[in-house]
Amino acid sequence: MIEREQYTPGSANMARIQKDRGQNGEEKWTLVLVRELRHAPEKVWQAITDPTHLREWAPFDADGNLDAVGASVKLTTVGAPVPRVTETRVKRADAPNALEYNWGGFDMRWQLEAVGDGTRLTLWTNIGHRFIAMGAAGWHICFDVLDHLLSGTPIGRMVGPEAMKFGLWQRLNAEYAKQFGLESPNWPPQADQKS
Repeated sequence: MIEREQYTPGSANMARIQKDRGQNGEEKWTLVLVRELRHAPEKVWQAITDPTHLREWAPFDADGNLDAVGASVKLTTVGAPVPRVTETRVKRADAPNALEYNWGGFDMRWQLEAVGDGTRLTLWTNIGHRFIAMGAAGWHICFDVLDHLLSGTPIGRMVGPEAMKFGLWQRLNAEYAKQFGLESPNWPPQADQKS
């Protein structure tokens, strides 16, 4: 069993970005993360829809299940300086294959594909250009924590300041920024700098 302090994420290789034009001609950025998991789609589906499981790995808490179209669920950010609560309605819940909802103004689309005995989990989420490397780093760690949870070796949720505590997020943020050809932001901001 891995101890939390021994966890080290692999290299920044599970995310890519898509750049499109929105209806008004504005740039629209989508972060795409893909993770191969050694678990059946039904098990992964439960982990991405059940509030008890989400509490163990996701960057938000849910006050209800995300497994039914039309379900109204409050999602609360975890690890943010001020918790942000947003209400979402599940737009698509095709168990155990596809899930869609909106979190804090950002579309979230999950796809689960059976691959052998496991699952290829893909997440598409639109995100502001300035935050795309940060988002990739955060979701990378969340997916690692999810994999440990599903494998029966939970290491506990690591989001916000908790992810930064070990320097893991900072390394991934810099690697993803370089991979995406973006300027690596100095994060967290220094006290003498304005954001």
